[in-house]
Amino acid sequence: AAKMDVVNQLVAQGQFTIIKQPLGFIKVLQWIFAIFAFSTCGSYSGMFKMSVECKNRSDSDLGIEVEFEYPFRLHQVYFDAPTCKGENRERFFLVGDYSSSAEFFVTIGVFSFLYSMAALSAYCFVLEKYRENNKGPQIDFVVTAVFAFMWLVSSCAWAKGLSDVKTATDPERVVDLLPACREVENRCREVYEPKVSGLNTSVVAFGFINVILWIGNLWFVFKETGWMAAFAGTYVPSQEKQAAPNAYGQQDPYAGSQGGYQPEYGEQGGYGEDGGYSQGYEQQPTSYSNQM
Repeated sequence: AAKMDVVNQLVAQGQFTIIKQPLGFIKVLQWIFAIFAFSTCGSYSGMFKMSVECKNRSDSDLGIEVEFEYPFRLHQVYFDAPTCKGENRERFFLVGDYSSSAEFFVTIGVFSFLYSMAALSAYCFVLEKYRENNKGPQIDFVVTAVFAFMWLVSSCAWAKGLSDVKTATDPERVVDLLPACREVENRCREVYEPKVSGLNTSVVAFGFINVILWIGNLWFVFKETGWMAAFAGTYVPSQEKQAAPNAYGQQDPYAGSQGGYQPEYGEQGGYGEDGGYSQGYEQQPTSYSNQM
């Protein structure tokens, strides 16, 4: 009951209203999809089955099971298959090591999960300090850009690695590597294919969706950095610099019909219309006195 009171108090104080805004809502989606991405890949284990039917049926093995799992160091996965020459069996290894792309993908997912959780905590509990001097949003923008790039690289790398994993664990291809299956009198076939739908989901549904989420979040974080106002601020002084030559002899657009009136420039001198130098505003312009 005490915990619920604390939660209700925080909600009443508006601590979680940031989650309803795009900045916080997208962070929640990033946190969720990061969990799905590294869990579907990191927890995978698969199996396929083959059968080798020798000419001498007593030497056959109709249920050769081969199991593999994350991080897909397939060159360490082995199985024993009959040679169809008596009861002798031979040990074979799968081909390939695809741990680098798989571990890279999972690592990016774990760090994205941790950073999203930390950013959400900052949004909900220390939002004022986060926005102070725009340092928090600027750091957030840089980190978000790095994660967007890393998600793109890791998803592409794991998509290629997954394609190689499916090829290396295809029972039809593995059967062709067995010497006994190259003899016409022996029959070899696949019995069960590995299910890789979870791995396909990790790349297509979660990997590239994370890319879209992190790239899309860049805009909302950029709006918090204050850089947009800084860019707009540099444009205003440039207009003032273009108007500055009016003080050096150009016609004043606000000088209406009041004859020889010139703006006062304080105690410092200025240049008159005839090119002479006037010390102050108390001295009458020579052009006006000549007209009198």
